[in-house]
Amino acid sequence: QVQLVESGGGLVQAGGSLRLSCAASEGTVVSYQLGWFRQAPGKEREFVAAITWSGSTYYADAVKGRFTISRSNVKNTVYLQMNSLKPEDTAVYCCAVFRGGSKYSLPDGYHYWGQGTQVTVSS
Repeated sequence: QVQLVESGGGLVQAGGSLRLSCAASEGTVVSYQLGWFRQAPGKEREFVAAITWSGSTYYADAVKGRFTISRSNVKNTVYLQMNSLKPEDTAVYCCAVFRGGSKYSLPDGYHYWGQGTQVTVSS
């Protein structure tokens, strides 16, 4: 059973940075493809970024150039470095395991969701 625990969220001013971590159960990071999603109050869950087995990365247009997804197989952890944060980035950020599908951006293609970590960006 895969376990995912997010951390690193907090309150920052616009233009600031945060680094989120997704600690996974043993073997998860090296064996599976992982992604980050976010959900703001009153809004649908939104794709943020994903990383494949080969290390290829995918990003939502809204975060390209500002966010970077990476992984550490040794630490069994996936990261999301968030720079130049904007108030519209405010949301609960979750990581999840990709299980299949035509697009990495589709939430239905993922399972084993973490509980999320809150990111709040003030203006």
